[in-house]
Amino acid sequence: MQNKPLILFTLILFLTGTLCVLLPGKAAAAKKTAASPIGVVDYDVLINKHPDMPEANKVLQAENEQVKQEFTSKSAGLSDQAKQELQFQLRQRLEQKQQELLRAITAKIDAAIKEVADTEGLTVVVQKDATVYGGQDITINVLAKITKK
Repeated sequence: MQNKPLILFTLILFLTGTLCVLLPGKAAAAKKTAASPIGVVDYDVLINKHPDMPEANKVLQAENEQVKQEFTSKSAGLSDQAKQELQFQLRQRLEQKQQELLRAITAKIDAAIKEVADTEGLTVVVQKDATVYGGQDITINVLAKITKK
């Protein structure tokens, strides 16, 4: 009779220890299944195949021709240092125009990526080149969305 409390105490201690070991494992397993899926996209493909890209290239080529003509007309009679400064300023203007054109296209691509990611239940989307393993490739889905608009 005196052993019953000791056995009961040992049994409670054993069950408590078992629960402490099992419950954290179940919590970790629940976290694994609830982990957010990650999507990947090939951003270079999306930019190059974007429907606005041919027009952006035409605008950039026209700007490049204008810069060349402007350099030719303004550089006559300038010193070498002044020519370099003019060339630097014109190159900066050309780069700024390129960034402006690409910013508009990438904003549309980013919006399409967000829509597809939301539809697919993805919370993170990274550049495909940045991944070593895994990730759901949504490039084709995003491309379909941007080419149909």
